[in-house]
Amino acid sequence: MDSTRVTEQPTSFERPQTGVDPADPRGAFAHTPTPARAPGAGALPVQGRPGGDVTVPVTTAHSTPGTSEPGTSTPFGKGKDTVSDPASEHSQPGAEQTAERETPRPRPAPEGIPVQPADEQDRPVVNSDGQERRSGQSLPPGRPTPMRRDGDRLRFVGAATRRIARGIDLDEIVMGLCRATVPTFSDAILVYLRDPLPVGDERPMGPLVLRLRRTDRIPAERDTENGFLPAAQPEPNELDTVGAELCEVRPGSALAEVLRGVRPVFTDAPAARAALPELLGEGGEFAVPDGQRAILAPLRGRRRVIGAALFLRRPERMAFEPDDLLVAAQLATHSALGIDKAVLYGREAYIADELQRTMLPETLPRPTGVRLASRYLPAAETARVGGDWYDAIPLPGSRVALVVGDVMGHSMTSAAIMGQLRTTAQTLAGLDLPPQEVLHHLDEQAQRLGVDRMATCLYAVYDPVSHRITIANAGHPPPVLLHLGGRAEVLRVPAGAPIGVGGVDFEAVELDAPAGATLLLYTDGLVESRLRDVWTGIEQLREKLAAVAQLTGPDHPPPLEALCDEVLDMLGPGDRDDDIALLAARFDGIAPSDVAYWFLEPEDAAPGRARRLARRALQRWGLEELSDSVELLVSEVVTNAVRYASRPVTLRLLRTDVLRCEVGDDVPQLPRLRQARATDEGGRGLYLVNRLARRWGATRLSTGKVVWFELNRS
Repeated sequence: MDSTRVTEQPTSFERPQTGVDPADPRGAFAHTPTPARAPGAGALPVQGRPGGDVTVPVTTAHSTPGTSEPGTSTPFGKGKDTVSDPASEHSQPGAEQTAERETPRPRPAPEGIPVQPADEQDRPVVNSDGQERRSGQSLPPGRPTPMRRDGDRLRFVGAATRRIARGIDLDEIVMGLCRATVPTFSDAILVYLRDPLPVGDERPMGPLVLRLRRTDRIPAERDTENGFLPAAQPEPNELDTVGAELCEVRPGSALAEVLRGVRPVFTDAPAARAALPELLGEGGEFAVPDGQRAILAPLRGRRRVIGAALFLRRPERMAFEPDDLLVAAQLATHSALGIDKAVLYGREAYIADELQRTMLPETLPRPTGVRLASRYLPAAETARVGGDWYDAIPLPGSRVALVVGDVMGHSMTSAAIMGQLRTTAQTLAGLDLPPQEVLHHLDEQAQRLGVDRMATCLYAVYDPVSHRITIANAGHPPPVLLHLGGRAEVLRVPAGAPIGVGGVDFEAVELDAPAGATLLLYTDGLVESRLRDVWTGIEQLREKLAAVAQLTGPDHPPPLEALCDEVLDMLGPGDRDDDIALLAARFDGIAPSDVAYWFLEPEDAAPGRARRLARRALQRWGLEELSDSVELLVSEVVTNAVRYASRPVTLRLLRTDVLRCEVGDDVPQLPRLRQARATDEGGRGLYLVNRLARRWGATRLSTGKVVWFELNRS
């Protein structure tokens, strides 16, 4: 019984062809011709090998040196009569002897592969050792050959779709389509996308406008991942003139009909040829090669056409085949779906960024006597929002409330709950409630939001006049105080229960806040991870702060912004399990010599006494030029206070970068600015304050209210 020795040799449509000049700008991509199966020879399935090489069965037989029958090939011939592969797993015992006795016979080309003209048949090539072999090239050296078999197309589509799928944003997907098709499938590609791209189920109201998103020719440097060789930049040619930047698809036009048809078409079809001027601009259709050397493929997303891709081949290259329309359809489908998903992902990322931006303060206030800095880091790029927040809220009397909190989880739901709790905290701070009362009301609000709405929070109030800070904690990590001398101290504050537990009392402690000290508030994402527990992280944070303070010396505290960056640098590669909120406050305080404070009895003589006290304080501070304005405004505000007050009225002047005056009484009703009529005897006090003061306002307290105004010192 006759048998044939069968071996596997690697081949690929992307394998560079032997004998082609590597400097050729087009590269060399040739296929080993598929030999016909000899009668009686068994067919073997296509198999892959490590490294991406794809192998196909090759039938070899005995032949005389220097001659070859049609349909046979010895791609790796070294001057021997037969091809031998002792490592082949398909070798059969005795096959070598039977192969020598077999006489090869010419066979027709397999079905589905067009027979090439005589000038495109295999030509003998002389090896370095003087032997001849078949090269398998059907075009001049350096020109890619078309995909000759269905297996080549399947492998190309698989590699191309994998490359397209690697992209996560719009530019990466479009670039993946271009790099995957040039030059293996086409010599040039133009990708048009809708402008603007619709998102999800959004229905665009304007006309359909296509914008040229990207155009690629044979690149100067090819991707070696898929077998591309480096090559020189090609010279400008007629393909470089193809492409208009913007085109509007008119309803009922030829381009609209082609896009509505969804399926790729050759541009030699009448409808496609009529659509080219509209897509490429006037005269652009003349740069497109004639015949079936261009394919126009609509890009259809999930619900609508979102663009088009034009694949071009040069005139010297073989034209597209009908099966290439299926390849173009696969490329267009995968690219359109990827673009659709990228647009949706971009919209979600935009929404997440906007949500996080609105949930956290855009800028921190600049209260008197304290400097602030903050940082926020999401848990990961894919989770841009989370439940951590920070805030700094100015309070009456030049005080400031410092808040940091953490809602469980880092999702959109956590961010929404965080926003509600932050809004509640700002409202409660405006009422000037004690810190423990603020946490109590936050706990009630969390219970109203749901039974599983848990959060931790730390609320502190700093008074720059008394240099004291009051802190209440609800299950949050304790703050760290960095003293001016470089000593870092973990403050002892009651831990408390998390917000949302219910039925728990919160306790506040009052501590010294010396000038030059820095208070660091943070969330547990900074000090806790899978690699360390929370207390180990707190100790590392304390040591980090002390080390940074040593760099600037005992008399100079480290800059706040640099301090925040150094603190975040302590995070290791595995420490980003949760989002991080960081708030740093540098206590400058207000010196006692810059504060003047008095009590005034609620009587008719109080406004006159207030004017005299204010004049003396301004003389002591060297601000006599402000005496007239200050005396007038103080008199008006004190007059309104003593008219309704039943307890002593307070008057305080603060000298900082501005001059601030505060008048407090025990009446909770806030004054309102109104326009007095010509016949009214009063009602012009706040009008004068509004016209002469730099800023003014009124704040309700638990014991009454404070009306304040500020004047520039110069």
